[in-house]
Amino acid sequence: QVQPAESGGGVVQAGDSLTLSCSVSGGTFVGDDMVAWYRQAPGKEREVIGTITWDAGSRHYADSMRGRFTIYRNYHENRAWLHMNGQKPEEEAIYYCSMQRDDVVYWGQGTKVTGSS
Repeated sequence: QVQPAESGGGVVQAGDSLTLSCSVSGGTFVGDDMVAWYRQAPGKEREVIGTITWDAGSRHYADSMRGRFTIYRNYHENRAWLHMNGQKPEEEAIYYCSMQRDDVVYWGQGTKVTGSS
């Protein structure tokens, strides 16, 4: 079974940039797959950051996430990326990648980004 796998989390200080990666174990991203990035801070609901469609590369962002987050994919590496600028310590969260194929959503285990003030 396919499952997204995130990597790249770590400790960030205010103003840092960080790039997270999402690949797929047990398969590859193909066709109309939609890759989404979410985050979940301690004690809060999981919130969407944005999405990208695999073949077309069309991107959409949640209104509150526009400006500092960029989602892109590398077609040949078969990876999706989330680049974050100007990190804030309060943005400490577990960042998740999901893949929607047909009507099924597959979730990764998440990668933790820890804020350091």
